[in-house]
Amino acid sequence: MSQDHDLNNDHDHDHAQTDSRAKLWDLIKDIRFAMFTTRHGNGHLHSRPMTTQNSHLDEDRNLWFFMSRKGEPVADIGVDATVNVSYADPGEDSYVSVSGTAAVVNDMAKKQQLWSKLAAAWFPGGAADPDLALVCVTISHANYWDVEESKIVQLYQMAKAAFTGKPPTRLGEQAEIRMG
Repeated sequence: MSQDHDLNNDHDHDHAQTDSRAKLWDLIKDIRFAMFTTRHGNGHLHSRPMTTQNSHLDEDRNLWFFMSRKGEPVADIGVDATVNVSYADPGEDSYVSVSGTAAVVNDMAKKQQLWSKLAAAWFPGGAADPDLALVCVTISHANYWDVEESKIVQLYQMAKAAFTGKPPTRLGEQAEIRMG
């Protein structure tokens, strides 16, 4: 019976991870640009807009980016691989903060698979452009805030909170997703 229980836990864990990946991807898939944050050599955090290249979140829980090999982000990753990638969709009231580990990956097949006309604007030499760095971010965890209430309900809840002095509640869903 103990073994069955363990197998069920493994199945439940796998199912929860699949659901977590699906929820995370559902929140970020339509957001064209993310803020990609690295720690610079001087210790400061630097953020810059980057385009997520993958069209789905694979079973390896990776996000993929194209960057210039000569750029600061690639240099920063070489010193400290811990990164944050933030997504915001104010129109849908959804916000996601992803923490993970970044690495430059030398994989021509993956570059070609992810290649797009948008990437060609930055890297005219195509997927074989010597300046093109393929950066993989393996997600360790993500936090998200997904406000499900209408703007009118949100305004009402905030006005009520201001009047009563109690923070607004039930404005949406906030959760942390652990991917490891």
